[in-house]
Amino acid sequence: MERSLRGQRPGMENLDASAGGPGADRRPPGADAAAVEAAGRLTEALEIVECARGHLYAMHRLTGEADLKLDEVVTRLRAGGHEELAAGIEHSLVGRNVIEGRWTYQLVEEYDDGYYTHFRDAERTVREALLGGVRHVQESEMKERRRTAGVPGHEAGPPP
Repeated sequence: MERSLRGQRPGMENLDASAGGPGADRRPPGADAAAVEAAGRLTEALEIVECARGHLYAMHRLTGEADLKLDEVVTRLRAGGHEELAAGIEHSLVGRNVIEGRWTYQLVEEYDDGYYTHFRDAERTVREALLGGVRHVQESEMKERRRTAGVPGHEAGPPP
């Protein structure tokens, strides 16, 4: 089986990306390898930030869920005659800030409005400046290098 490894194997240098179908070649004219690599690395970094953001949202949801469970704990402690323990949890833990002055939704908002927004904007600015705004150029080229041309499941793009 011949793998589509543009520029990676002898005799493969002149591959016509358009022969692979839609999505086979996203690199804009004039974009060099260094630009593709730099933009690709920044996109990879943004994807890591997206994962971190997802974890932050998970922390937000889980912390909120745990706080709501405390109502049940307080109720059961009271039902069992443990008023002092129930009052202690209700007083010190129910509705408590996770960081001084902040609930988790405030952390999420500050992250989204600050670091995340700046990171996302920087990635878009670099991608627009170097690649005409085209997304995933580095990954589309990796796909083209790694797929086996002519084999089902290795198509360059979806059918027309």
